[in-house]
Amino acid sequence: MTVVLTAARQNFHHALTESHTLTLSPEGVASNADGSQKTSIAIGLGIATDLAAQTVATKLQGQKAGKQFEGAVESFLKETFPSFQSLRPGSWIIENVGGSRSEYQISKYEPYTHLASLASAIEKDPALASVLGNSYEISPDILVLRKPEKDTVINGDQPLVDSAFGRHSVIRESNQDRPIVHAIVSCKWTLRSDRAQNARSEALNIIRNRKGRTPHIAVVTAEPSPSRLASLALGTGDIDTVYHFALPELSEAVGKTDNDEAISMLETLISGKRLRDISDLPLDLTV
Repeated sequence: MTVVLTAARQNFHHALTESHTLTLSPEGVASNADGSQKTSIAIGLGIATDLAAQTVATKLQGQKAGKQFEGAVESFLKETFPSFQSLRPGSWIIENVGGSRSEYQISKYEPYTHLASLASAIEKDPALASVLGNSYEISPDILVLRKPEKDTVINGDQPLVDSAFGRHSVIRESNQDRPIVHAIVSCKWTLRSDRAQNARSEALNIIRNRKGRTPHIAVVTAEPSPSRLASLALGTGDIDTVYHFALPELSEAVGKTDNDEAISMLETLISGKRLRDISDLPLDLTV
C-alpha cells in the first residue's frame, strides 16, 4: 500500500506535468531550465524525463508557471501536513495568499497583526515609507496557520488552565481568535536574476517584524542548477531550509552530467543540511 507522503509526492509531480508547468521543448529543454546553460539543460532534461513531462511547442509564461507551482505546493501541503497529528496535533489551515501580493495579507494573523496599524500609519503619512523603506514588507506565497485552541481542548486530559493566568498567550481562543502563523513557504519555480535575494530579504523581514515566535521559513523551488540553488541555500540565519521539488531526481541528473563542480556543490548542499526534498517539508513543519 502506498503511504500518504509517497502518494502526495506522486500527485504533486503529476499535477505539474498535467498542467504543463513542467514540460520539454521539441529541442529537449525543460521549462524550468536555463536554455543558455548546457548544464542546466542537461539536468532539467534528466528530471523532466524521470517525471514523464510532456513535449510541447511553447512553454508557459513565467508568471503563470510560478502561480501553478504555488498551487501544486499548496495542494501537496494540504494532502500531507495536517495528517501528521501524531507528531504535531492542532487544527491547521494551509492558505495560498500569493495571488493577493499584499504585504499586509499576513497582518490578519498572529504574530503580525500590528502590521495593519503600520500600514494605516504609512497611508496617513507617506513620509514614513521613506524612513522605513521595505523593511516591513512581507508578501508570502503560502501560509501554514494554526487555529487557537478552546480551553476545553487544552484541558482535555487534565486541568491545565483557568481564567486566572495564561491570559496573554495567543494559543488560547479565550484570549484571541486569530490564526497563528506556523510557517511561511515561498515558492520559486526558478531562481533567475535576483529571486534568491528577494527570498532572503523577505525572510529577514519576517524575522524582524514578528511579535512572537519566528515561524518556519521555507523555500520550495524547481531550479535545476546547483550553483543557483547554492545562491539561496548556502548560509544560515534567514531561511530555515530550501526544498527541491524533486531532489532524488535532481541528484541522479546531476550525477550524469560529469560536471565535478555541480556534483560537489549539490553534495555540499545536501550533506550540509541546506537542501532537502519536498517530501521532507511536511515532516520538518512538525518540529
